[in-house]
Amino acid sequence: MQHQEFFFDYKKYKLFGQYWLPKDCKAIILLVHGMGEHSSRYADYVIPEFLAKHIGVITYDNFGHGKSSGKRGHCPSYNDLMEVIDIVYIKANGIVSDLPVFLYGHSMGGNLVINYVLRSNHKIAGAILTSPFLRLAFQPPSWKMIMGKLFQKIAPSITLPSGLDVQAISRVTEEVEKYRNDPLVHDRVSPNFSLPIIEAGKWAIGMASKLETPVLLMHGTGDQITDYTASHEFAEKTDHIDFVSFDGGYHELHIDLEKEKLVSIITSWIQERY
Repeated sequence: MQHQEFFFDYKKYKLFGQYWLPKDCKAIILLVHGMGEHSSRYADYVIPEFLAKHIGVITYDNFGHGKSSGKRGHCPSYNDLMEVIDIVYIKANGIVSDLPVFLYGHSMGGNLVINYVLRSNHKIAGAILTSPFLRLAFQPPSWKMIMGKLFQKIAPSITLPSGLDVQAISRVTEEVEKYRNDPLVHDRVSPNFSLPIIEAGKWAIGMASKLETPVLLMHGTGDQITDYTASHEFAEKTDHIDFVSFDGGYHELHIDLEKEKLVSIITSWIQERY
């Protein structure tokens, strides 16, 4: 197994990336993490499981996350988020030429991945979405939305607490504590990050019928952070989505009670396509 860390420049930012390649690699996953977390959180369980099935992984820390530069929880624009995926996708193709590339996005990463799939010209073999941020599971107070839109115009980089309930990420107490004590995890978000994500989620649901890429979408019915019904609604609009519901599952299915089931479904779905 080969593990390589790297940095790449994008505009004024220095972004952190890393990849793992197993022996006899059959395909590679480009993994996009969620809001407030970072790519290395997947190295404890998820990535080793993929490697054991001869599936490589390339991932990165987004603007203001993990080991990447930038104000915590802020990004320059939604288009920049799309362009960074494109840069890493090109790198993935360079690392494993002629092997299929799959995108895997969790939460905010799921929002970015499905929008990239819908908006870009690409040759992606398929996309995996877990608990995608298509819509929040709760309605933010109207005053907060009004203030957010105002700040986006006059102070787009101002960051405020995200309001994430850490207890809602997993039903496994140890995983909640690991998240809480991770020095690279933060709870900040700027209007320029959150509001475009919300709008892009709405746009993606409206464009679901245009989807042509195969998608595996998984969501827990107990998710209190991103809306399970939005994922179900999205999946109902196209024949290109395989939708898997996890009864009672919390937001981070990959560290929840049925994480083995989740990874098994993903690896089997990928193996059917290479």
